[in-house]
Parts: sequence; C-alpha cells; structure tokens
Amino acid sequence: MSSFPDFLQFVFAGLTSGAIYALIALGFCVVHNTMGIVNFAQVDFVSLGGMLMFSALFGAGLAILLALPAAVLGVTLAALLVERLGLRPARSDNPLILIFLTIGLSIILRGLMSLIWGKNRMAVPPLTGEAPLILMGAAITPQALWIFALTLTAILLLVLFFHKTSLGLAMRAVASNPTAAAVVGLSTGRVRAASYALAGALGGLAGVLVTPITTLSYDVGVLLGLKGFAAAILGGFGSFPGAIVGGLCLGLLESFSAGYLSSAYKDVTAFVVLLLVLFVRPKGLMGK
Repeated sequence: MSSFPDFLQFVFAGLTSGAIYALIALGFCVVHNTMGIVNFAQVDFVSLGGMLMFSALFGAGLAILLALPAAVLGVTLAALLVERLGLRPARSDNPLILIFLTIGLSIILRGLMSLIWGKNRMAVPPLTGEAPLILMGAAITPQALWIFALTLTAILLLVLFFHKTSLGLAMRAVASNPTAAAVVGLSTGRVRAASYALAGALGGLAGVLVTPITTLSYDVGVLLGLKGFAAAILGGFGSFPGAIVGGLCLGLLESFSAGYLSSAYKDVTAFVVLLLVLFVRPKGLMGK
C-alpha cells in the first residue's frame, strides 16, 4: 500500500505536467476564440521553444535566464510569420480549410526543425540547480517550482492583457462577435495576428520549461501538444479557466494512473479522457 509521501509525490508530478498542458491548452483556446479553428501548429511551437532555448544556450552562449525569454520571443515571431505567410493569404474563411492549413504548416515547421537541428536527441539543463526540495517526505525539483511560478505568472499576465489593454479588449470583442467587431472598425487581421503570436508565446514557454525534464527533439511537442489539446477539450474548448483546470486534472490523472496502475498507461490516459469527455460531456467541464 502506498504511503502519504508517495501520494504527495504523485500530486507534485501531476501538477508539474498539468501546468505544461495548461499552457499549451491556453494557446489552443486563444486561436480558437479569435479565428474559430483548431491550430495544430501549436504542437510545433512547443518543440520550437525547446530548440531555440538549446541554440540560445549553446550556440549564442547566453545565460540560461536570458536564453528563456529570447527563446519565447523567437517562437512568438515565428508564430507571427506562420500567420502572415501561411494563413492570411488563404482565400477562404472556411474553418475546415484553415484547420487543414494549420496541419500542413505543422508538417512544414517540423521538417524545417529537423533540417536545422537534426533528428538526434538533445538535452537542456534546468533553470537552476537540480537538488530537490523535500516536503513532507516527497521531493520536488527546482525546475518544477519554476514551472509553477512561470505558469502562474503567464496566467496573471493573460488576465491583465485581456482586461486592461486595448488589443486584449479587441481580441475579446472579436471572439464574442466577429461581425460586430468588424462593423465598428476593429482590425480582425491585426487581432488574428496577435492571437497567433500569443499562442506562440504560450507554446514556446511550455517548450522551454518542459525540455529540461524530458528529451529534446524536433518532434517532442507532438505528444505534449496533443495532450494539451485533450486538456482544452476536458476543460471546455475555448474556455481559459477550463484550459487551466483541464490541464491540471489531466496531469493528475496521468500521474495517478502511472503510480497506482502502470507507467505503460500514462500516455494512454489523456486520450481515454478525451474520448470519455466527447461521449459524456462534449462541452467539457467548464464549457458553455
């Protein structure tokens, strides 16, 4: 029978993974709310964040706390280019066509990353030391604390952005009623570009935070991104609070299934949950 420290260890591991899934899910929700599509390129923004972090550290020689914002900024700019060159020239506003475009752009991004960085597995050091902290018998790494802190910071900044800035308010208006927003003169093109940039920043942040605790490669974001998508569905696709709750719940379910059942079921859990939610409650836990 597992002891309380073991249970607490599973909780810490689940919340660590769940915070990453929540960041990715928030990126999916931002683009969905302003463009009405599922942005499958989001999974590659995660991979790109880790790759740029690696290059900033070992190519440019930046200190790790400078490499992190540089990598996130790089993914943000790459996301802007993807929207400007890959989606905006599309002659159709049909969501299905745009979704297929994001799938194609995802494949292109993955191919470019494999050409630039290769297909070998790489490693990125944690932001600070590796010595774990012991809390009631359970160990928590400094990297996990960074993940919690920066995820919380990103959520608070999102709240301020959407409620206190003109661009954030414009994005909320377009998400609420695109036709009315266009009638009153809001630039839907600018809002869409901003949503893509914001999604890129969230995906890039998830990538630079998770790569020190996992292997780094050009396709590492695919599985993580799909789990983030499952978290968004679980919470209610398009709901920001739902993305956070869904990510944390999914991370905990994964951790408990790996700890109490078998680690072989860890990656299966996300997709079983996705199917159950679609069958039982398609709008998710907090969807409208």
